[in-house]
Amino acid sequence: MASVPGPAEELTALGRGKSAIDNESVADETDTLAPAAPAPALRPFQFLFTWHFWIIFVHGQILSLCIVATNTFTSYLSAENNLIPAFQTLFNYAILAVVFTPYLVYRYGVRKYARMQLRDCWKYFLLAFADVEGNYFVVKAYSYTTLLSAELLDNWTIVVVVVISFFLLRVRYHWSQYVGIVVCIVGMVLVVMADMLTDKDYQAVNMVKGDLFVLLGATCYGVSNTLEEFLVSKRPIYEVLAQMGLFGFLINGVQCAIFERESLQTAAWGGRVAGWFTGYTLAMLVLYTTAPILFRMSSAAFYNMSILTSDFWGLLIGIKVFGYYVYWLYPVGFVFTVSGMVVYNAFVRSFVGESEKPWLGKNQREGISGVGTARRASAADGPADEAFAV
Repeated sequence: MASVPGPAEELTALGRGKSAIDNESVADETDTLAPAAPAPALRPFQFLFTWHFWIIFVHGQILSLCIVATNTFTSYLSAENNLIPAFQTLFNYAILAVVFTPYLVYRYGVRKYARMQLRDCWKYFLLAFADVEGNYFVVKAYSYTTLLSAELLDNWTIVVVVVISFFLLRVRYHWSQYVGIVVCIVGMVLVVMADMLTDKDYQAVNMVKGDLFVLLGATCYGVSNTLEEFLVSKRPIYEVLAQMGLFGFLINGVQCAIFERESLQTAAWGGRVAGWFTGYTLAMLVLYTTAPILFRMSSAAFYNMSILTSDFWGLLIGIKVFGYYVYWLYPVGFVFTVSGMVVYNAFVRSFVGESEKPWLGKNQREGISGVGTARRASAADGPADEAFAV
């Protein structure tokens, strides 16, 4: 019987772009296809005119709107004195576990499912833990630090993603991608300046504590996003979502029972609150179930750049809901952010873009053939139609 690598060995393999899960066949959403053929090289800016780019761009903005929806519902809940961040996300993880775990067991069978849990549970625990704590600490930070400080420091997530991807996943960014990231962050800074000039900020209760919470939460988000991109490139999406839901529910449940018992007792309940919880959970479900496709088709870095536009979309919604008004720096910041995403993809040399992952080896042999992967794109469509793969 072959020995099962431990966590230390698996982390080492992660850095090399390999994993113990590669040693057996993977039950993907569809049958495994042939290794991907090399895609023809593109001229500068040509990728911006492919379906692949517009799919990931529009998808990123849909996820950005999901962020806006969760922030809006959280604002409503906070106004009713419902400051329970762990409890808010508990339902999202529970639904993911209930929906995807039975399907995972059905596809794998009980024996293979048990082997997968024994071998891979630590990876999914790390993924879920980073995701849960990212949600928790960023929400908690807003109770201590200023709005502007939290918005600025939240950009640390992109830095964490780039650093982890560079050193562990062997991603080598083009100079234009670094420029695109910087332009996106400049756009975010302009939006923050607009918030400051329009007096949307508030006094900090404990700025040092709050800023540390933001940095910790942003670091957790960076780890979670990068690890999820790695896992969905090698495993079926339904497996990743089932495991994230299961471990996220357990971690969140324990955290809620320890830290939010008093808050739950003093929270206001009623039909409106139930509606806001429902809206929040639905937005989270759209975010969690479709983001893996964006991770496959692009990257964790592009995902985080895309959701930087959420502040602008939030302003447009806030005009109607909260009575906000448009200060001139807001659209300027939005243009900078979108321009950063364009520059980031301007010199992509392949029709499949960032869906071609460097840690999957030659012709993506160590990955799976699933929705949004480069392996599916090249094998299914061929060189003439490689702009988008389903």
